[in-house]
Amino acid sequence: MADTLEFNEIYQEVKGSMNDGRLRLSRQGVIFKNSKTGKVDNIQASELAEGVWRRVALGHGLKLLTKNGHVYKYDGFRESEFDKLSDFFKAHYRLELAEKDLCVKGWNWGTVRFGGQLLSFDIGEQPVFEIPLSNVSQCTTGKNEVTLEFHQNDDAEVSLMEVRFYVPPTQEDGVDPVEAFAQNVLSKADVIQATGDAICIFRELQCLTPRGRYDIRIYPTFLHLHGKTFDYKIPYTTVLRLFLLPHKDQRQMFFVISLDPPIKQGQTRYHFLILLFSKDEDISLTLNMNEEEVEKRFEGRLTKNMSGSLYEMVSRVMKALVNRKITVPGNFQGHSGAQCITCSYKASSGLLYPLERGFIYVHKPPVHIRFDEISFVNFARGTTTTRSFDFEIETKQGTQYTFSSIEREEYGKLFDFVNAKKLNIKNRGLKEGMKQSYDEYADSDEDQHDAYLERMKEEGKIREENANDSSDGSGEETDESFNPGEEDDDVAEEFDSNASASSSSGDGDSDRDEKKPAKKAKIVKDRKPRKKQVESKKGKDPNAPKRPMSAYMLWLNANREKIKSDHPGISITDLSKKAGELWKAMSKEKKEEWDRKAEDARRDYEKAMKEYSVGSKSESAKTERSKKKKKKQEKQMKGKVEKKGAASKSLSSKSSSKNMSESFKSKEFVSSDESSSGDNKKEDSEEEGVASPPPSSEESASGSD
Repeated sequence: MADTLEFNEIYQEVKGSMNDGRLRLSRQGVIFKNSKTGKVDNIQASELAEGVWRRVALGHGLKLLTKNGHVYKYDGFRESEFDKLSDFFKAHYRLELAEKDLCVKGWNWGTVRFGGQLLSFDIGEQPVFEIPLSNVSQCTTGKNEVTLEFHQNDDAEVSLMEVRFYVPPTQEDGVDPVEAFAQNVLSKADVIQATGDAICIFRELQCLTPRGRYDIRIYPTFLHLHGKTFDYKIPYTTVLRLFLLPHKDQRQMFFVISLDPPIKQGQTRYHFLILLFSKDEDISLTLNMNEEEVEKRFEGRLTKNMSGSLYEMVSRVMKALVNRKITVPGNFQGHSGAQCITCSYKASSGLLYPLERGFIYVHKPPVHIRFDEISFVNFARGTTTTRSFDFEIETKQGTQYTFSSIEREEYGKLFDFVNAKKLNIKNRGLKEGMKQSYDEYADSDEDQHDAYLERMKEEGKIREENANDSSDGSGEETDESFNPGEEDDDVAEEFDSNASASSSSGDGDSDRDEKKPAKKAKIVKDRKPRKKQVESKKGKDPNAPKRPMSAYMLWLNANREKIKSDHPGISITDLSKKAGELWKAMSKEKKEEWDRKAEDARRDYEKAMKEYSVGSKSESAKTERSKKKKKKQEKQMKGKVEKKGAASKSLSSKSSSKNMSESFKSKEFVSSDESSSGDNKKEDSEEEGVASPPPSSEESASGSD
């Protein structure tokens, strides 16, 4: 017989809801692991007192009773598994697996039995239903009546909230059956009553979730948060995990308490209680117990008088009362030396802590993700800037968490951590500055294809083809400066759309700059690289040779239709992923064939570019000479027009002055002046080549004299 039995998709009944998980039976005992919370129930073989097999709603179920009165129920078994389980119980636990079916008569009159943590309502020898008393939140009595109220369960679609029992009066003197019934329930019920004094009190602690300052009163079985507006009572049985996390500033500490079920305030559920402490804050603590009680209860984990940092005292007391380990960050160290990574989740910024067995994000909203529930992780390019990246986690249930705005310097550290934990990496998000980390660990996940890089190439190629190469110049602008005066192969390749047009326009700019003052020329020179970059984008020459394709793109163009025919209806993104997988799986010899074709295309491109550059330069030189000649002719015509206007203006002024002198000068004074003016006028007219008006009769007579 096998030493262990394992069952998947087994459901454990907890407070009215069915939690799925895995059940394992071994020689040492029974272990059940909850798939949702990761909580493990461990029942030692020596503690088992009884095992019951019965038919339930989900097939068949197994009920285990322990010697201390606890009851565990597991459903989801098949009828054929009874023999296997029965033999296992006999061989390893020395227990008979009894078959007991529930009574289905429908009677509502029977007998109540209290056994350990269970209330059983029986008809004859068969049970009708059973109520775990730990689910009871309140018990009230009336005349011949007992009312049980239950804790509400958010995970269950329908919750049982109340049950009433009618207890008939008896003739026995001195015993009230109603009070006896209620006392039996309250002795085992999960009723939180703040009776007696608290073990200790921590006052005015800063709480981030729920937000505010609270006094924390520590009682033997529960934790009481007392604030100005709200009060919360948290049973220690609802605490799943404890975390102690250092803040990135190294001056504060987070103390996180994971709860299931969560505490409630209206419609809000708080699955985590987060306290923030300063490392410099100290406290002296005295427990409200004598030394013998402290030693007996905590077995040396606590003492009556303690002192130290406030966060150490709170975490130490909680660890002793809850009896759970405190999880701290492991050996991960980020780029700045901190044990966490600054990032954003949803709309808030916070800290992501890589732990030894999971990730935890604080603080709004807090998130805890275990490694065993992660399907894969993904490194993605940041949506707003290339200076950061996104870290995506998808669970096996399909829930996706995206932690964004992570500094690119953290990429290598986080990738090494994820790789060391052997998590499934869907996409490494290869980016500039991160290539070294990617190449160093490229062989660690050979079965994972880097579809992100190939998808970006494919989408860029498709956009280029659809736009007839018009989108080459409308790509992303880099933050680095670009100097068009330097000859660089990379720059020429990126801005080769109209290199000659840019050079000719630059020559024209230099001619115009000669006409400007020195100060303005300097300003134009500073802005010139930006101007030329814009001009190169706008002035794309359709006759310029097209850039050559890579070996992968040549292969993709040749096989695109074949992939589409093999996978009808495939989308562009899925096609690029599939093509990347085929290309990666291709043998080295076949790839070399496409590499040779790509090399031939590159040589043809370089040759065509040389011919294109020579032709474009000669054409631009002719165009520039014609422009200069045209400018010179325009300049000469402008000068002639200006001189003509000046000559006509002087002629009109002289004729008007002559007319004015004829009106008041005598004849003897006019003869000499007019002859000299006439000579000057004649010389001016000859010099300018403009015909002068004929002289009057008086002027000709005086000239002959």
